[in-house]
Amino acid sequence: MRWENLGEQAAALFGTEVVSRTVDTPEFRGITFHEVHARSIINQVPGASRMPFERTVNPYRGCSHACVYCFARKTHGYLDLDTGLGFDSQIVVKVNAPGLLRRELAAPRWRGEHIAMGTNVDCYQRAEGRYQLMPGIIAALRDRANPFSLLTKGTLILRDLDLLRQAAAVTDVGVSVSVGFVDRELWRTVEPGTPAPERRLDVVRTLARHGIPAGVLMAPVIPFLGDSPAQLRATVRAVAAAGATSVTPLVLHLRPGAREWFMAWLAQRHPHLVRRYERMYADGAYAPKWYQRRITRQVHELATAYGIGPSRPGESRRVSAPAPAPDPGPTQLALL
Repeated sequence: MRWENLGEQAAALFGTEVVSRTVDTPEFRGITFHEVHARSIINQVPGASRMPFERTVNPYRGCSHACVYCFARKTHGYLDLDTGLGFDSQIVVKVNAPGLLRRELAAPRWRGEHIAMGTNVDCYQRAEGRYQLMPGIIAALRDRANPFSLLTKGTLILRDLDLLRQAAAVTDVGVSVSVGFVDRELWRTVEPGTPAPERRLDVVRTLARHGIPAGVLMAPVIPFLGDSPAQLRATVRAVAAAGATSVTPLVLHLRPGAREWFMAWLAQRHPHLVRRYERMYADGAYAPKWYQRRITRQVHELATAYGIGPSRPGESRRVSAPAPAPDPGPTQLALL
């Protein structure tokens, strides 16, 4: 495998020492962890990116959430790893991420830019329960009062509530939870390794109760499977009931790597939709502008009706530090 070729930057990010472990326990059965030592951990987002941030930290590659639409699948190909089932079961773990981040944050050239996490694969996927990299990462950011944001589908973020509150007391912390739909049948087929949508919304409630406001990234809205008016209404209603600060819709996009895997899944599960998808995505990775605008308008109207209103671009990743709230007591964590 070409470890030296993986990374968002031109320079190689990994050293040559790689330890691969296949774990045969009920929680991780069939999953292989490739433990690597990264050479750098703060990544520069390409200038052409649509993202509202410029720096990221990604302690993992590959994701056991196994979302059939995940745009990050292509990155596994850089290692000669399979972008389908391999992406779901061959997890690259940057075991030195916390210490390396602390060193890079202390470097004279670092200017305290906002750092986004969960932008490639989920930092709180099941592997985090084994490797526990995020507490050290959040502590490093807290100690430097460096602003950051997190996007996750994982309930394991609740383990780090105290650290998040400590960080929010000294810098801007943004938290978003990804919930594209509340349709359980759709969830089981397209996001088989994730916590159920209602469990993710429980995360939003718990974070808010502990003084960490959270927005919801309503992503992806899946054409012809999760975009009916009734489905959109049910999702926005549930998001509002959970106490989310905002809801931001994002229509499914199919980049190379993800596109092939998703279309193969579609042909197997919903063959009658294949031609419709080929027409909708004929011009590239993104749905037509008219469709994206229609979904955005519908979601914003529903959000306003349910009292949460639309969010501004990037708002959920730049949340002002909330005042610390009294701790209501030990939290019963629903771990992955």
